[in-house]
Amino acid sequence: MTTLAELIRQGRPAPDHRPWPRATVDAERWRLAGQRLAEGDWTLLSLWGEAAAAHMALRDPQEGMIAVLSLDCPDRRFPSIGALHAPAIRLERTMNDLFGLAPQGAADERPWLDHGRWGHGHPLGDRSEAAAARPYEFLAAEGEGLHQIPVGPVHAGIIEPGHFRFTANGEAVVRLEQRLGYTHKGIDGLMMGADLERAAKLAGRVSGDSTVAYALAFARAAEAALEIAPPARAVWLRALMAEMERLANHFGDIGAICNDASFSVMQAHCQTLREQVLRAANTGFGHRLMRDRILPGGVAADLGSDGIAAIRALVAEARRQFPTLIKLYDNSASLQDRTVSTGVVKPELARRFGCGGYIGRASGRDFDTRRSLPYAPYDQLAFEVTVLTEGDVNARVWIRIREVEQSLALIEQILDRLPAGELRTALPGAGGEGMAMVEGFRGDILAWLRLGADGKVARCHLRDPSWFQWPLLEAAIEGNIVADFPLCNKSFNCSYSGHDL
Repeated sequence: MTTLAELIRQGRPAPDHRPWPRATVDAERWRLAGQRLAEGDWTLLSLWGEAAAAHMALRDPQEGMIAVLSLDCPDRRFPSIGALHAPAIRLERTMNDLFGLAPQGAADERPWLDHGRWGHGHPLGDRSEAAAARPYEFLAAEGEGLHQIPVGPVHAGIIEPGHFRFTANGEAVVRLEQRLGYTHKGIDGLMMGADLERAAKLAGRVSGDSTVAYALAFARAAEAALEIAPPARAVWLRALMAEMERLANHFGDIGAICNDASFSVMQAHCQTLREQVLRAANTGFGHRLMRDRILPGGVAADLGSDGIAAIRALVAEARRQFPTLIKLYDNSASLQDRTVSTGVVKPELARRFGCGGYIGRASGRDFDTRRSLPYAPYDQLAFEVTVLTEGDVNARVWIRIREVEQSLALIEQILDRLPAGELRTALPGAGGEGMAMVEGFRGDILAWLRLGADGKVARCHLRDPSWFQWPLLEAAIEGNIVADFPLCNKSFNCSYSGHDL
């Protein structure tokens, strides 16, 4: 059986791709990779395109290897991976929308990001306008007593837009189909030709609640491309910001999930804790969300004594308040009635989709980039990765609870061991190619980057964990009642903006 390493050797390896190898392969080996994905031997990390090429990032869990396969597409056609492996379908539809790359034998040829409104300013504008003349066809479901319930894309709350088409039998959901892409910003196009400073800012704005994680992924990919290393102090400050971002989001999510089950007291307390994290971040780094504080080569802000004191006070206060909230959650029978056995994601489905973050770990997938693909300083820190198998709303809450506890411990370790030194390494104006993965609060974020000889971005691909999580929400809600969808949806808390690019 061909290994991933052998597949790389059989192709045309690219010697400058770091930190993981890349090779250009032929159509036969491209299909072979799709078959290995379908058989469950490998995990799809991402799939993306450019004008005349398709790229695929893969992980072989047995070898512990990650690699990128590229396929030249002079006729803008490539063998469909989605025809063999369902997690690739939406990514292939996006490649067709953005670059006109047509997956041959695709299981689904409908547009994904293109809502038929791009116009003549887009390279595919004429095709987009033609698509607008055809109504988007949702998948059909047949059966006695079935009816459809359209929800969105505009919602009652202050949330991002997304359309959810329910097929129900009474109150029971038979099928859910999503239509996303309403927050498409053209990140791929905006990145092309941008200098590293502007590109880093764009990366930090892909998904606002993960601005630290995206900036970190982009910075590490750029550093791999340029073959430079940031100063040690910058590396540790980056991890500190990442853990504070994780804390803020997990506090917010735990409260919001409980609020969707009409348990608003948890929402009030958790939002108070989240606000305290944001205030400590502002004191420490000069911005509540720590946006634009991580840059290729290092960081843009140092942590002074006031910031250290504010963060230590935050940790102490969270350790005082949070255990009481855990008991409140665990001992409220009415709340448990709503969360236990609701919205189950089966472990096999989580494994097949390579689903990361609290969704994957709540369904038995033991993967956390900080540990499974360790990067500094996490390779020097002590922490545990909690994994559950129930896969329901309750399990996703408990994964967040345990990650809050681990983040508090990590923050203390980082502050205790924070080295002195410089904040940023000078950037050479050179070309290169690099890739990086980091663990955001939702899961693993991937950044792939190619720099031209002038040091500007020739192509950049950023993949949100939500690409492999949104489809599982469709499966999780089946068999539940429509009224439980807000609860299931919030327990996933997938990113619209990060997914829609």
